[in-house]
Amino acid sequence: MLAVFEKSVSKPPKELSLPVGGGNRSDEIIEIFRSWRSDSTFYHLSSDNFLALSHQGENPAIPRSVVVIDDIFCMFSGALHNTCEMRRHYGLSRQATEAMIIVEAYKVLRDRAPYPPDQVVKELQGKFAFILFDSKAPTLFLARDRDGSVQLYWGTAGDGSVVCSDDPNVISAACDKHYTPFPPGCIFINRSGLMSFDHPLNKVRGFMREDDGRVIFKVDPYTRIPSIPRIGSAANWANAV
Repeated sequence: MLAVFEKSVSKPPKELSLPVGGGNRSDEIIEIFRSWRSDSTFYHLSSDNFLALSHQGENPAIPRSVVVIDDIFCMFSGALHNTCEMRRHYGLSRQATEAMIIVEAYKVLRDRAPYPPDQVVKELQGKFAFILFDSKAPTLFLARDRDGSVQLYWGTAGDGSVVCSDDPNVISAACDKHYTPFPPGCIFINRSGLMSFDHPLNKVRGFMREDDGRVIFKVDPYTRIPSIPRIGSAANWANAV
């Protein structure tokens, strides 16, 4: 799977957005992906933003899927172990796929604020990575399971766009050396930034590796995000960022 978003839409962490200049433009990335994945389906969004999904070379244990509901686009890779539980939790039918569950979880996060985003993803059990884009908001929502069982990379293209993909060859061709693995156990929402869903009160920072100069995002155990005091169970959203 592949997703490209303008920098103004994605609002990436400052460590990811520097340096800009390597890699290709978004239109060139489309042609590269299309030439490598002839079965690709493209979803063109506003401006130069787009999603692309291919089943070529897909691991049966880590299938890829896509769903579009109410102008919300979600690409999902992997499998949830608690799919039945999640369907019941969100009132979905037995036919609801993992991608549909993610869309419903996002709607809860969007419509029932203040609601802690870490709790939404923490409930998911399994091997997964997903890329969700709400074209009306616009909101970009990324996540990867805590064990990093499913590959997900993000980086910066030559025109400053943010590129996300589960294929290291695709992300390398698109971003040259300006990419890094999306941190396991983390979520990214363009309106609130990058955070760990296991350690929501600790900041996730980008650290420069000395061997190749690339950025790696990790939870910083020495920095804490100020939380909102708990005021009873009815208003318990202390982990919200």
